[in-house]
Amino acid sequence: MTRSLFDQDTLDPAHGAWHFEHILQDQGLWPAAGVDEVGRGCIAGPVVAAAVILPHDISTQGVTDSKKLTGTRREELSQLIEKVAIDISIAEVGPERIDKVNILRASLEAMKLAIESLKTRPRAVLIDGNQPVPVQIPQKNIIKGDSRSCSIAAASIVAKVYRDGLMKEFGRRYPVYLFEKHKGYATREHRELIKRFGPCPIHRNSFKGVSKDG
Repeated sequence: MTRSLFDQDTLDPAHGAWHFEHILQDQGLWPAAGVDEVGRGCIAGPVVAAAVILPHDISTQGVTDSKKLTGTRREELSQLIEKVAIDISIAEVGPERIDKVNILRASLEAMKLAIESLKTRPRAVLIDGNQPVPVQIPQKNIIKGDSRSCSIAAASIVAKVYRDGLMKEFGRRYPVYLFEKHKGYATREHRELIKRFGPCPIHRNSFKGVSKDG
């Protein structure tokens, strides 16, 4: 059974993106991990989650929601995060599992795996979104957490860079689908390529745009 943390959701401007982390420190729940996933809205490739534990005494200027950053800046920040983080873990759940259990459950499984794979056990976790993860660790769900918590933002950057790398590899393996370009999202071009060539092994066959019914 998971235990939810504090109810406070209003950011303290003095603490900024460290607001939630400061609350956990004050409660003695440190170290804490930020957790986020990427690829949930794609129609191909895995969903990837990252868990990141940052030291409390570093500057996180520029660390924000990965979707707000350029690809080059994401890669720069991901390398920086890897250098300074206390611990990082990445987990992925593939298309077959996504089709079997649905994307929400697969995303929660990926986040659970990422948390449980950390070598440093966190005393609490901050999770992007409104869905609790089934782990026996106190946790706080934060809507738009990748813009409001530096730990979650760091996880979103690490997960995005890792998944983009995977999709580039898939682009070399299945060149006709241009995975390196759209990263598995349901762009018009991607849907047209599926219509032309049919789905490949990394497509999510239960998704609209891939399935014959979609």
